[in-house]
Amino acid sequence: MLDRREFVQELLIDRQDLLVVSGLGSPTYDVAACGDHPLNFYLWGAMGGAAMIGLGLALAQPSLRVLVLTGDGEALMGLGSLATIGVKQPVNLVIVVLDNQHYGETGMQPSHTRAGIDLVAVAKACKFADGLHVSEMRDADRVRDLLHRGKGPILVSARISNADTPRVLPTRDGHAIKLRFMQAANA
Repeated sequence: MLDRREFVQELLIDRQDLLVVSGLGSPTYDVAACGDHPLNFYLWGAMGGAAMIGLGLALAQPSLRVLVLTGDGEALMGLGSLATIGVKQPVNLVIVVLDNQHYGETGMQPSHTRAGIDLVAVAKACKFADGLHVSEMRDADRVRDLLHRGKGPILVSARISNADTPRVLPTRDGHAIKLRFMQAANA
């Protein structure tokens, strides 16, 4: 099982011009813990929306790579987005689901992945080009390679521990985040 924060740090090593959309809660805290960056688009709400925002960016910026970092609860809430992504086939999009098998932001209730729902199988059924399960740190290099060179859409389910990790909060000014991100992505 992976340490969530350590895994995210490994993925963002030498990120270059990678556009990063971080979903509600822990994914945003983890991306912020790796260092604030103008190409980070932090979501403070809109649960279930991270994948669709990533799709929009991937389609609007086909020369740039897009990482959506989200949790299993958010991925489950936006399951229909996987079908839309599969139809649109953005080759520059990778979704990494940090799966602790719980809804962490609402009290740690078990999520459907704990009951056996396989998000990689769902993504593959939705015509994703690739999908894989990872649960060990040695897998981080492979995932990082997919982020920068893989032909998407790709979904990675990363089995993470339930350990409580301190929150690192980026700015909550959504307007400022949007403007900074737009300026950096169009530079």
